[in-house]
Amino acid sequence: MIAIGFDTSNYTTSIAWFDGADGVNESKLLPVKEGALGLRQSDAVFAHIKSLPELSGRLFSHVDAGKIAAVGVSTRPRAVEGSYMPCFMAGYAQAKVLGDVLDVPLVEVSHQQGHVAAAAWSAGRTDLLDMPHLGWHLSGGTTELLLIRPQEKNVACARIGGTTDISAGQLIDRTGQLLGLRFPAGKQLDVLSREAKGTDVFKVKCNGLDFSLSGVQNKVQQMYEKTGDPAETAAYALRCVAGAVFQATVNAQRAYPGLPVIFSGGVASNTLLRHLLAPLGPIFAQPQYSTDNAMGVAILAHRAMEG
Repeated sequence: MIAIGFDTSNYTTSIAWFDGADGVNESKLLPVKEGALGLRQSDAVFAHIKSLPELSGRLFSHVDAGKIAAVGVSTRPRAVEGSYMPCFMAGYAQAKVLGDVLDVPLVEVSHQQGHVAAAAWSAGRTDLLDMPHLGWHLSGGTTELLLIRPQEKNVACARIGGTTDISAGQLIDRTGQLLGLRFPAGKQLDVLSREAKGTDVFKVKCNGLDFSLSGVQNKVQQMYEKTGDPAETAAYALRCVAGAVFQATVNAQRAYPGLPVIFSGGVASNTLLRHLLAPLGPIFAQPQYSTDNAMGVAILAHRAMEG
């Protein structure tokens, strides 16, 4: 039995298949003009429509259509009231047509639930999907600390902390813009930060499990004006993010003793962040399954069919 997953997030088109143990994910970043910090939703939808045929051609060339038992799709950013982005309709339209043609169930999940499932599977911890645990969703648009509980064959994600203003991904991309890097800037900042020698950091104050990152942006700009060094500036921004996440995680582990914590989202693939958070004993997704992908959606669709 194979499940297909579609995920058309704000910056990545993805299609995947999963057979209960292994799978393949095909992804493509959406094109963003140089100097820009994102896409209008209308442009994102059009880019997804253009990318989906290319990705489906690559993926389905290795899939036996007769073995497809379910089609999964992310239809919204988070499984909460009012969560909506038009770009997810591109994936939904394709998934609905495929499900109807094959006469198999269509399983609708959220983008965030897909991140959680992909992280757990790629870390070798699918057992987490059947038990309460803590999770970070660190991405371009989201920096949320979650209490995750099983919900039948899916997961329920309740926000218990995180940023109260800009996300970690937004801070990283704005730092990238300051340094003249292309959007999205996460991977480029990761590489730059490895050249840094300094240890300076602005300590972000945590109010329980919440914190603000908007002030860090000014500190990053001041660091760049002071040093003129892209590597030191990149590392400084990442250390500030890691420090806030570290303290909030410590507070969460005190409030929810014994619960493991897993990290998902594109920012969670950062090398420096993983190094600085290592003392907490975190569970990290493989880098390619930290960033946006459809594997988690396919996994949840497969679980829904397992009964």
